[in-house]
Amino acid sequence: MQNKGFVRFFAISLALVCLFYLSFTFVTNYWDKQAKEIAQGDSQKYYEYLEEISGEEKWLGFTLKECHEKEINLGLDLKGGMNVTLEVSVPDILRALSGYNTSEIFNQALANAKVRQATSGTAFLTLFQEEFEKLDPNAKLSTVFSTYELKERVKINSSNADVMSVLEEEVNSAIDNSFNVLRSRIDRFGVVQPNIQRLDVQGRILVELPGIKEPERVRKLLQGSANLEFWETYDAAELTGVLSQANDILRDLNKAKQSDTTTTAKVEVKPEVPAKPTNELDSLAASLKKDSTTTNEATEERLAEFKKNNPLFGVLNIYQGRRGPAVGAVLSSDTAKVNAMLNMKQVKEILPRDLSLKWTVKPIDEKAKQLAFELVAIKVSNRDGRAPLEGDVVTDANTDFDQFTNAATVNMKMNAEGAKTWARLTKENIGKSIAIVLDGYVYSYPTVNTEITGGSSQISGRFTNDEAKDLANVLKSGKMPAPARIIQEDVVGPSLGQEAIHSGLISFVIAFVITLHDFLLWRYSWTNCGCHIVIKCIFLIWRISLFPSCIDIARYCGYRINYGYGGRCERTYLRTYSRRIKSW
Repeated sequence: MQNKGFVRFFAISLALVCLFYLSFTFVTNYWDKQAKEIAQGDSQKYYEYLEEISGEEKWLGFTLKECHEKEINLGLDLKGGMNVTLEVSVPDILRALSGYNTSEIFNQALANAKVRQATSGTAFLTLFQEEFEKLDPNAKLSTVFSTYELKERVKINSSNADVMSVLEEEVNSAIDNSFNVLRSRIDRFGVVQPNIQRLDVQGRILVELPGIKEPERVRKLLQGSANLEFWETYDAAELTGVLSQANDILRDLNKAKQSDTTTTAKVEVKPEVPAKPTNELDSLAASLKKDSTTTNEATEERLAEFKKNNPLFGVLNIYQGRRGPAVGAVLSSDTAKVNAMLNMKQVKEILPRDLSLKWTVKPIDEKAKQLAFELVAIKVSNRDGRAPLEGDVVTDANTDFDQFTNAATVNMKMNAEGAKTWARLTKENIGKSIAIVLDGYVYSYPTVNTEITGGSSQISGRFTNDEAKDLANVLKSGKMPAPARIIQEDVVGPSLGQEAIHSGLISFVIAFVITLHDFLLWRYSWTNCGCHIVIKCIFLIWRISLFPSCIDIARYCGYRINYGYGGRCERTYLRTYSRRIKSW
C-alpha cells in the first residue's frame, strides 16, 4: 500500500487527539470523587466545593470549569438525576394579552382548543383560531386583543390573520422569557452539565438535571414566577464608614472567641541530627531556595495577619474612589462568608435599616480563573419593603444601536401606571443608579441622566450584543403572564447505568483481547481488517470527545454492538483468508 505511512501517521495523530480529549473526563471524575469525599453525603457542600475550585487550573492550563465543558456527557439513565417537563400555559398567556377579557366566545374558544390539544399535535394558537371562527365566523379577534398594551400593533380594524401574527410573536416571546429565566435559575443551582431544551409542542420545555437528590427543591426553583424589580440604590461612598465599623465589630468578636478558647500545644523535642558536609554550589542552591521559601512564607503570613485583623475586608475587596452602588467584589467561594458576616445581629444593628445588599447575577470576568461577583447596595424606600416599581408595568423591551456611538442599547416601554412611577423615580435619582433585579440578583444598575417621562426609556452602557439581548429578555420576563408548571417528572437512579457501564467495560476488554489474539495469529492479514476496526473505534471516541453530545443507554449499547459486530466480521474474514492460504 503506497500511502501506508500516511495512514499510520494519521491514525496515531487521531489516537493522540482522542486521548487528549478523553483526559478531561478522567480529570473531572477525579475531582468529583474528591468533592464527594469532602462533602460526605452533604450535597450543598459538594456543589460549594466544586464551585470553589471551578476557576483553578487542574489540567494542562485548563480550569476545572473548562474541563467540565469538554468532558463526555452521560445521560440520566447512566448517571442518574431528575427529568422534568415544564409547560408555559399558552391559554394563560392569551388571557393576559386580552386583558382578561370576559367575552363568552373568547373563553369558549379557549376551552374547546384545550380539549382538542389533548388529542392533537397541532399548535394551540391554530386550534384556538379554528374554534374562535367556528363559534362565530364573523367575529373579529381585534375586538378581544385591542388592549392598551397592544394598541400600537392591534387596531380595531385589523384582520384575524394580522392579530394571529401578533399573538404568535407574543406567545413565542413569553416562552423565550420563561426559557431564559429557567436557564438562569438552573445555572445558579450549581448542577454540573444540566440540559435544558425546547420541545416540539409549543410552550413545553425539557430540563435534565444529573445527580440531583433534592426533587422538592428543584420543583420550587423551576415553578416560581419571575420577580422583576426596579430599586433605588445607595452610592458606595455613603457606606464606607459603616462597613469599616462592621469590620471592627467582626474583628472584636473573633478576638473574644479566641480568648475564650484556650489551647495547649505539646512541644516534641527531637534529637539533633548532625548536618552532612556540603560543597559550595549545594550551599548556594540551598540558600537561594531558603530565601525564596522565606519570602513566600512572609507574604502568606502578612496576608493571614491582614485577614485576621480585617475579617470583612479580607474577603470583600472594597472599591475605592469609584461612584455607583457597587460596594466591592468578592470571590464566588467567599460569597457565603460575606453573607454570614453581614447577617450577624451585631453587624445588622449598625447598618442602615433601608439597606439591602444583593449580588450581581454575572461575574465581573467570566473568563477569569477565579470568578468574582459585585455586591450592590440597594435602598429600600417603601415602608412595606417592596420595590417602588415592579416588572408587570413593562410592556416591551428590545435591543437597538446608538446612532452616534453604534453601541448596543436596550429600549424599554411601560404602561401608563408604570410611566408615572418611573418619571417620579428617575426625577428623584438623577445622577444615581436604578438597579434592575430579577429573582433577587442584580442584572444591571444604569445611571439616571435625566427625568424620563412618557414611559419610554433607553438603557445604554458597555453592552455587547448578547448582553443587550439578555437584558431585554430580563425586562420582558417581568411581564411573564404565566409561570412554568411541571407536567411530568421522573427521578432516575443510576444503578441501571452502572450495570451497563460495568458490563460494557468487560465486553470491550474481551473483544479487544480477541482482536489482539487475531493480530498475533494472522498478523499479515490483520492490517486489512483489524486496522479498520481500530481506526473506526478511534473515530468514534474522537467524535464523542470533541463534539458535545449526551450518551444514554441506547447509544452506549449501539457503540458496543458496533465494536462487537466489527470484531466478528474481522474474525470471519481472517479464518476464510487462512483456509485459502492452506488450500494453496
